Order: sequence, then structure tokens, then C-alpha cells
Amino acid sequence: MNQLKTTEDRLRDEVAELKRQLEEQKKLQPAGAHRASRPSTGALVSMAVVILVLIVIGFFTGYLPRHRREEVLAAESIDTSQTLPTVTVTTVTRSDKLSELVLPGNIQAVTEAPVLARASGYIKKRYVDIGDRVKDGQVLAEIEAPELDQQILQARAALDQTNSAVEQAQANLQQGRSNEDLAKVTASRWENLQKRGVVSKQENDTYQAQYTSQQANVQSLGKAVASARSNVGAARANLDRLLQLKTYQTVRAPFAGVITVRNVDTGALVTESNTLMFRIAQTDFLRTYINLPQTEADSVHPGQTATLTVPELPGRKFMGKIARTSNALDPATRTLLTEVRVSNSAGVLMPGMYAQVDMSVPRKNPPLLIPGDTLVVRSDGPQVAVVGPDGAVHFTLIQLGRDYGDRLEVLSGLEPGQKIVVNASDVVREGVKVKPVSAPEKDAPGKP
Repeated sequence: MNQLKTTEDRLRDEVAELKRQLEEQKKLQPAGAHRASRPSTGALVSMAVVILVLIVIGFFTGYLPRHRREEVLAAESIDTSQTLPTVTVTTVTRSDKLSELVLPGNIQAVTEAPVLARASGYIKKRYVDIGDRVKDGQVLAEIEAPELDQQILQARAALDQTNSAVEQAQANLQQGRSNEDLAKVTASRWENLQKRGVVSKQENDTYQAQYTSQQANVQSLGKAVASARSNVGAARANLDRLLQLKTYQTVRAPFAGVITVRNVDTGALVTESNTLMFRIAQTDFLRTYINLPQTEADSVHPGQTATLTVPELPGRKFMGKIARTSNALDPATRTLLTEVRVSNSAGVLMPGMYAQVDMSVPRKNPPLLIPGDTLVVRSDGPQVAVVGPDGAVHFTLIQLGRDYGDRLEVLSGLEPGQKIVVNASDVVREGVKVKPVSAPEKDAPGKP
């Protein structure tokens, strides 16, 4: 800059000297010639050269140094950026308020019951086999029980015998009442005779005692009649029981459904309340039991929709609804037993199948979501590398929620919008400054 100033002063002095020489020439010339005179060509060329020199000096002394300084700064910036390690980062986002929850479940029949023999005997005829659909009250089999028929005959005879005993007791009661009436009349007569002094008091007391005895006898006979009638009731109840057992010789379906088990055949011996003959299941509606984790237990309610998928039926979905919950967590697994009911009018689903239940669960406070490859597991717990606004890396402990495989829920430790490192390498250390590069859109965390 000092050289530029010196050069400018020198050029300024030379321009002043030229002007002074021009003024002296004008003074030496006559007045008329002074008006017609013009600057000489040499003077004009000198002035042009001076101006051009000034421009060149200004270019080399002003613009070039400034341009060189900018190039140096740019080069230094490039060198600085090239020395920082480049890392891929992604943004922490919040998951959707509706969480897609997929849980395994076992399909069962809504109603299933075993059909046991209620009468001992031999299978006379079997009408159904496994897989047969039956109606309510349809005959499944017939049992032949000769012993039961003999018991019924014996019970009928016992009932007739008790009826005869009742008739005999009533006849005895009638006779006892007649004897009571005779004893009453006799006692009354002897009492009058004793008052007149015709008979002794001893004889009167004898007939009075006989009357009292006949009264007690009538009461005893009345109770005998009641006892005989009770025996009739017991005999009739026993006969009715045997007749009811005889109706069980015809085995009927308790409800409409499908036969899932058949354990007997024609000629097989069955015993009362001990032989499982058939098992019948109602398959128009099926139920699937699932175990909800504790974190989702307060998010489900009866009537909520669910979708069932079966691996053996790819591409097919079955709509169902939550019928009920146990309203209590299993202390061993901390899960809530939930029943999902699904229609099976087409008969495609079968009891015992394995299914996956998919349902949308609303969440009041949706957790944060990060890619699975951002997690760093160390001895002090799960962490992520957070890149601050200044480009420095800071490892932060986090609390994990559900694992979606390629994505993880974070319950605490992060804030939405923070930048975290993907696939942190050994160069990513605490406090190290890095050059963050946003991950491609396909690598960014999505919604579950």
C-alpha cells in the first residue's frame, strides 16, 4: 500500500509538471494564437499513458492481493472441512399416535363341549363321524342297555308295592278310627254309669284308658299312611330317574356345530359318565386369545377392531373385534389376556390354528423413533451419538421401548429434531467434531 501511495504521488507530480509546461507555452504565444491553440499530440499521449499506468498499478496492487487472500481462505476452509470426519446423521422423529400392534394368538371355538355317555351299555348304532356338521338335538348314536331296562321293571314293581302299602295303611287307619269311635261311646256310657253309682270307678277308668289308647293308635296309623306315601314318592322318583337315563340311550348334539372327536364305534362298551364319545365345537364364530403387553393394556377396549392373518392363507385377512379382556395382568408375564372374536361363516378357519392379530392401538404419548443402526450398546447401557449444533458428538443414554427390527422406540433420553449418527464408527468419539451429512430419505426412520 505504501508503494502504491508513492507511485500515485509521483504520477500526480508529473501531471502537475505537464500542466505547468502547458501554461507557460500558452503565455509565450500571442493572444489570437492562444485561442486557436490545442494540446499537442505528445501531451495527450503522455496523459493517456499516465492514466493507463494508474489503472494497471491499481489492479496489481488492489484487486490481485484481495483475490489471492480469498483463494487462500477458501483453500484453508477446504482443508479444514477435509480434516473433519464425515458421518451420516438422521433426525429423531416422533412415532404415529396409532401404533400397529401385531401379536400371536391361538384360534379356538367359541363353544366346545365333550359328549359323554350317561347310560352304561353297548353302542347300538353310530350316526356321525369327525368333521360332520350337526344340528342342535341331532341324534349322534344309540346305546343298548338291557340292565337299565331290568332296573326300570324293578322300579315299576317297587312303585306298585309302595302303592299297595299306602292302601293297606289307609285301611288300617280307617279301622283304627272305627275302634276309636267305639271306645269313645263305651267310655262315655261307663262314665255316666259311674256317676249314678251303678258301676265302680275302677271299671270306668278301664274303659276311659281304652279310649285314650285308641286315639294314640289312630295317630300312629295316620303317620304310617304318610310314611307309605313318602315311599311311593321315592319309588316314583327312582323310576323317573331310570326313565330319564333311558332317554340318554339316544345321544343327541347339545348345540349346532362340527364333530371334532369321535372315540366310539358300533359295539363298543361305554360306561356312565366315564366314556368320552364325541367332542363337538361351534365354529360359526371363533375366538383368538392374545396376550397384550403391560404398556398397551390401557389402550384396548371391547368393540375395537382387529385383523387376523394365518400363514397358511397368504393374502387373506379376517376382520374381528375385541370381545373382552381379563381386566387383570398375569403377574408372571405382565400381560393382559384378550379375546378377539371373528366370524367364520365360510368355514375357512379351524380351531387350533395359529394366527397373527393386527390392531391399531391409540397412544396418548407417542414415543420417539430412531433407526436400529443408530443404537450403540455399551456396558453402561444403550446409547446414541448426538451431533450438536457446533458439530460436536455427545453420547447420550436412552431408554428403549418396543423393537420393530429396523426401528426402535425411545422412551427417554432424546428430543424430537436432534441429529444422531447412523452406524457410528471408531472415529466417532465423545466431543469430536464431525461433518454431518443427512441420510437418504429411505434411511430415515418412518412410522410404525
